Amino acid sequence: MNAPTTPAHTPALASRLPNVGTTIFTVMSALATETGAVNLGQGFPDFNCDPALVDAVSTAMQAGLNQYPPMPGVPVLREAISKKIEALYGRHYDAGSEITVTAGATQAIITCILSTVHPGDEVIVLEPCYDSYVPNIELAGGVVVRVPLTPGTFRPDFDKIAAAITSKTRAIIVNTPHNPSATVWKREDMLQLQDLLAPTNVLLISDEVYEHMVFDGQPHESAARYPGLAARAFIVSSFGKTYHVTGWKVGFVAAPAALSAEFRKVHQFNVFTVNTPVQHALAAYMANPRPYLDLPAFYEHKRDLFRAGLANTRFKLLPSEGSYFQCVDISELAVPERSLPEGDFCQWLTREIGVAAIPLSAFYGNGFDQHVVRFCFAKKDETLVSALERLARL
Repeated sequence: MNAPTTPAHTPALASRLPNVGTTIFTVMSALATETGAVNLGQGFPDFNCDPALVDAVSTAMQAGLNQYPPMPGVPVLREAISKKIEALYGRHYDAGSEITVTAGATQAIITCILSTVHPGDEVIVLEPCYDSYVPNIELAGGVVVRVPLTPGTFRPDFDKIAAAITSKTRAIIVNTPHNPSATVWKREDMLQLQDLLAPTNVLLISDEVYEHMVFDGQPHESAARYPGLAARAFIVSSFGKTYHVTGWKVGFVAAPAALSAEFRKVHQFNVFTVNTPVQHALAAYMANPRPYLDLPAFYEHKRDLFRAGLANTRFKLLPSEGSYFQCVDISELAVPERSLPEGDFCQWLTREIGVAAIPLSAFYGNGFDQHVVRFCFAKKDETLVSALERLARL
């Protein structure tokens, strides 16, 4: 006789992130695939990286560089990163104790937060903001303090930032060039932030993944340029963005030794280390600075092509100072759908016009709707032309 069995039972979970569902980027990319739309929503290129970079990975693999590297990253890559930061921004980071290679910038950011934020600590985010910031803070038990960037211009409002700082503030997250608005912080902004934080113990998480995409001859104002900011900052960047290899998921964090030591305590247990042959390939590829030095002109061409095409429509173009995004105001379009909420408009645009975009409201905790949507122009010129032909109907 068979013994009686109890029915299989999956225990219920109390979610750590009860307010998180499928991201807007996943939703819109899936809809673009379903409908055959040109995907200008999610921020990734549709063109290949330099074949020399792929060859460098293959060379590293063939050379047997396929086992665990040191936890903070292979020394030759950390040295290359240190030299690049010093050459561009004038600050030296010790490759041994102040540079850590990460599994992309998103992992870098959550590790910054988990290594510094304790339950009840407040973290200031400037909205609209990248969608990982808030869940990261919540996973650490921190309290999210939302401060809006100025609607319309997306410039920092330092009076509001100052008012948000309390004795419980542990950190502020700043992103320049900015996703989603494509604005860039200026020297005076960084100096004002430095002065504001000087009398505090507030940490800075400086998200600089688009550091090599600043246009019109303007410099990237890295936190590394400013001693008062660099001393309290985790600076995050992304090889995926810089070298058109977003799927490789490799980035880095530069921070003072004391901050890096705490960062690495978490890093070693949530990632441990990062793809060995890719690290060696990146180090070899970085010997030539031209790919990242030429990147502003590369993307400025695509920006200008896209903006010139959009100028023939009734989209109102917002400035695109950096990153590979272009935001537009839809309120003056000659279609009744201009009055839809941004999210519904993007669904309509994808299904009926054949171009996918992202609603700016998705980057706000309260879904603030300004009738603004974001396009990504990190695409082949022919992809952009195809999208513009479709958008010309508007």
